[in-house]
Amino acid sequence: MHGSHQRDIPEPTDTLGETLYSLRLNGMVYANSDLSAPWGIEMPPLEGKMMFHIVTQGACWLRFPDHEDVLLKPGELALVPKGEGHCIASDLGLKCAPFFDIPVTRVSERFEWMRYGGGGEPTQLTCGVLSFDHVAGKKLIDQLPPVIHMQSDNGQLPGALQPLIQMMGEEASALGAGGETLIAHLADIIVIKAMRYWVETAPEASCGWLGALKDPKIGKALAVMHAHPESTWTVERLAAKAGMSRSGFSARFTEVIGTSAKQYLTEWRMNLARMKIMQSPVSLIELAEELGYTSEAAFSRAYKRVFGVPPLRQKAR
Repeated sequence: MHGSHQRDIPEPTDTLGETLYSLRLNGMVYANSDLSAPWGIEMPPLEGKMMFHIVTQGACWLRFPDHEDVLLKPGELALVPKGEGHCIASDLGLKCAPFFDIPVTRVSERFEWMRYGGGGEPTQLTCGVLSFDHVAGKKLIDQLPPVIHMQSDNGQLPGALQPLIQMMGEEASALGAGGETLIAHLADIIVIKAMRYWVETAPEASCGWLGALKDPKIGKALAVMHAHPESTWTVERLAAKAGMSRSGFSARFTEVIGTSAKQYLTEWRMNLARMKIMQSPVSLIELAEELGYTSEAAFSRAYKRVFGVPPLRQKAR
């Protein structure tokens, strides 16, 4: 089995793009809202989840306890990557009703429809709560700011987002057969595109883990570890992928990432393992082999070193 781990692995061409592509969004709930002024809704904090708001008609304010308020204009969107509690309202001075106190119509298991407000100026919103089922997603969220506001310039959003939001608005207005499914898929695409635009353009995205992904040399090593965590990566092999000497690679990797390549690979593998253990019953020996360990004991020791506790033995229901 180990021989297969040594096979030649093709070099990635777009490290950052491939990492973003690997993100798997798990939409907990999507809500389409027909709102009429005056209205105000208080969104509760949702740790470990990302919230988003997309305005397809009208405008609204996002009010945060610890940082600047955001005005969302027609066709704009805001991501709240760390799930911070906030108010969303037709006017900044309004008292906001808790989201869960406002009646909604459940269209399907994960899609709700809300009609709320005082009967004045209309606003149409699509909102959602997402989580990421991948280690890369959690690392990305750690580096994102509290709010990402995609602003329009002369009515046009960057990153080819405009036509997607227009399509979402049309679907929300008509809500024909399968409309809620289309809106949910469009929302996922819009969120990924908005994050990609931020990652590619924001100065803050040029440091830390995201900066390392963009690094022409270290990025190549990260990409092959992410794509093939089961492979028997040595510092020599990773340095060769990066096109660097062993010592130069080791020093550069630790400088950019803040930990050694060996430690990074172990932590990446163990985070993958923990997510799989949490998501479904899994055989530890199969998981060990999948992540490049020769025995369950070696895998369990590595897991305990990273998390302080051994992996839970989950039996199939």
